[in-house]
Amino acid sequence: MAAIIEVKYFNTFLLKKVNALISPPGPNYGNIPIWNGSNGVPAAKGGYPSTTNSTIGNDWVIEEARINGGYNNTSVSFGAKAYLVEEEPNAAIRGNSMIYSGILNSRTGINNTNVFSVGEDIVKSTDPANGSIQKLYSENTNLTIFQELKINKALIDKDAIYSAEGSGTAVTQQNLVIGQIVPFIGKFGISQDPTSFAVYGDIKYFSDKNNNVILKLSGSQLSEISKANMVDYFRDRLGTDINVAGVSGKIIGGYDIYNKQYVVSTQESGANEFTLNTGFETLSWDENVQGWTSFYSYKPEQMFSLGNKFYSIKFGNLYEHYSLSGVRNKFYGNEGGTTQPSSITFVLNPSVGLSKNFKTVEYEGSSGWQINSFISGITGTNLNYSNNNWVNFQDTTAQVLSYVQGTYDSNLPVANTGTAAVVLPFNYAGFSRKENKYVANLINNSNAAQGEIAFGSSMSGIKGFFATVTIATDTVTDPGGEKELFSVGSEYTRNNGY
Repeated sequence: MAAIIEVKYFNTFLLKKVNALISPPGPNYGNIPIWNGSNGVPAAKGGYPSTTNSTIGNDWVIEEARINGGYNNTSVSFGAKAYLVEEEPNAAIRGNSMIYSGILNSRTGINNTNVFSVGEDIVKSTDPANGSIQKLYSENTNLTIFQELKINKALIDKDAIYSAEGSGTAVTQQNLVIGQIVPFIGKFGISQDPTSFAVYGDIKYFSDKNNNVILKLSGSQLSEISKANMVDYFRDRLGTDINVAGVSGKIIGGYDIYNKQYVVSTQESGANEFTLNTGFETLSWDENVQGWTSFYSYKPEQMFSLGNKFYSIKFGNLYEHYSLSGVRNKFYGNEGGTTQPSSITFVLNPSVGLSKNFKTVEYEGSSGWQINSFISGITGTNLNYSNNNWVNFQDTTAQVLSYVQGTYDSNLPVANTGTAAVVLPFNYAGFSRKENKYVANLINNSNAAQGEIAFGSSMSGIKGFFATVTIATDTVTDPGGEKELFSVGSEYTRNNGY
């Protein structure tokens, strides 16, 4: 009985014959041929068994292009043959150019994606002076081309005719794939960091390490969002901080659709590149406030939004952010899976221009917050005569423990010696809770500066025009639970009548 073999496309067949040894007393024992060219055809249909190895000699392989291998039998189609007609057939890398193939039409079965005809104009080049093309992004009928030093746009399947006044009209030309390339105004590019790119709607975000800036492209308007009070930060961070031993660091970007923010993570090269909790800074840009709102404590390898959720990838694993069922303050199971403190650093400056003495600190929110540092502005620069160095003096306070962490009872050992049950009040070395607010005194722990009579714990609070405060969650109050913070304030007095 004949077998029907469906052959979609072959140029030639490789037929392999080996000898297999069948031991007696089985039937047909001895050396019998096995044809590996008939894989898939069962023996009941006239096929031969197959094998992958043989220890018997007289094996051979032949390339055959005719059906059944007979003389003058029908030959299979040889298909397209690759050939070169150039006088100098040498490969060339053109980093500033784009090349496109033939069309793919699944409805008609046309697939020319492997056809690159030298007889047609299939190459579109940008200015090589602006470096290589790092990223292409298409939307509707437009193509945005990101070079190292320049951003360009081009029409897809259309070209533009410009009038004498400069207005453009898009027209369609036959056999046109990429239209005229038009650069955006401004000498900005994406450097060599296409991983910093993120898009939301018609707004595109990316970095330009060559200019130490973060950029936003909205329509035809290219703007520098790193100007929003972060010029010095990005100049230092992109210019030097993430580059170690001459090796450029990474810039990872993504759009957080949950909070409607662009998130960028700048990561140092070298040894810190593969660590989990060091050598990086991750922060976000918010369009609603037109500013950089937060620093985050996670170091992603990739970031993206899908549906209405925000994800990141670390060590080959996928993580969902803002999950209500997850443990808070823990990213990627770091530090053995324990929770990590979240912190907020801000400048406390009421009554601008007034020299103050900050006496207390208070906050409104959940239990579980502590003050890690409360530091005044620089009060002066003096010479340290012991080592001949100039020193900037600042007033600082001791750490203020959280409500739970600072709980103690000094009378507890005495009460336990009696027989009657005694309910004792609790004392607090840190925050106390009063009228649904958490308050604490500030204890000065500064060293004596020149000319100071009262310093350190002998005085209350710290003096200065402003104070830089860092408040963070502790590690003992409901680990992994929700911690809310609404406001932070301080009671202060005016210093010396000025």
